[in-house]
Formats: sequence, C-alpha cells, structure tokens
Amino acid sequence: QVQLVESGGGLVQTGWSLRLSCVASGHTFSMGWFRQAPGKERESVVSITWTGGSSRYADSVKGRFTISRDNAKNTVDLQMKSLKPEDTAVYYCRGTYGSASYWGQGTQVTVSS
Repeated sequence: QVQLVESGGGLVQTGWSLRLSCVASGHTFSMGWFRQAPGKERESVVSITWTGGSSRYADSVKGRFTISRDNAKNTVDLQMKSLKPEDTAVYYCRGTYGSASYWGQGTQVTVSS
C-alpha cells in the first residue's frame, strides 16, 4: 500500500501562482494530479511516468501548469501559474503501479476573483 500526501494548497487571488507537492511512501510508475470542483466530476489535470513522459495537460491548464517529478524523493509537483477562479477545486495526487491505484486526501485550492 502506497500512501500519498499532498501539500501546498491555499487561497490566492486571480493571477497568482501556487506549487502543489505530493510525496509517495513507495515507488509508483505514474504520478499525476486530478481535481474536483464543487458539483463537478473529478478530472485529470496531468500525469507523469517514472521515465518522465507526461500525459496531455487538460486544455484548461495548458501553458499555465507544469508537472515535474523527483524519482529519488518519490515526489511530484504541480506548478500553477496565472491562476483563475475556475481553477478552484480540491486537487488530488494519484499514483499507480501495475494495476494498483493510490490517491491522496486532496488539498484545497481556492482562487478568488
């Protein structure tokens, strides 16, 4: 069982930046970020594999968000710039290994207008 712990969320104003971090207690092949806004389904933001290959960014965050990973530390970060009110959501970290999928508890990001 791999545990994931997110950090870095908070309340910011439109246009500000935030950096989310997620640390895994064990090895994962793919790590990624998802988000869930109030009343909406959870959606993928972006993921990254052990070898550094990243999935497509969600169209809504392209050019503003950047994912990075440190395999030695089992961490994945999400740098978020030019934040918008529509980025407000709970952000979840997910790690996968084989058929197993692990989720963090989530960190709240609130962007005020």
